[in-house]
Amino acid sequence: MRRFNLEMAVGFFMLVGILALAYISINLGRLELFGDDWYRVYAFFDRAGAVRPGTSVEIAGVRVGKVDKVELEDYRAKLTLKIRRDVRLQEDAIASIRTKGLIGEKYIEITPGASERFIEPGGVIRETESAVELEELLLKYAIGKI
Repeated sequence: MRRFNLEMAVGFFMLVGILALAYISINLGRLELFGDDWYRVYAFFDRAGAVRPGTSVEIAGVRVGKVDKVELEDYRAKLTLKIRRDVRLQEDAIASIRTKGLIGEKYIEITPGASERFIEPGGVIRETESAVELEELLLKYAIGKI
């Protein structure tokens, strides 16, 4: 009887440990298992730089979404952005590819517009600013075009 109680206790703690590990893995990996609290919008850029799926989308320094896909369409980078449902983007919002620090990671910065109309799910952000390449700036500076 004592051995059975010991085995039940060990089994219970193993189960709790496995559930805790699964919870931590899901939260750290930012997996979405339940519900879809996002909507998708698209943005086209001449150059996407080092933007990859999972890249942060921010407004005023606050993460409001992430890049879902990066594709090539008509020789332009087409980014699919997943935006939180509680964040609404104006029609004249501007999406820019920025860098955190001098050579840090890339992220998408959305500058809100002043329009009274909003982008519907599946809509397109019309105004975009492509990534600024550090090498290109240095080259222009070196040959005196800046």
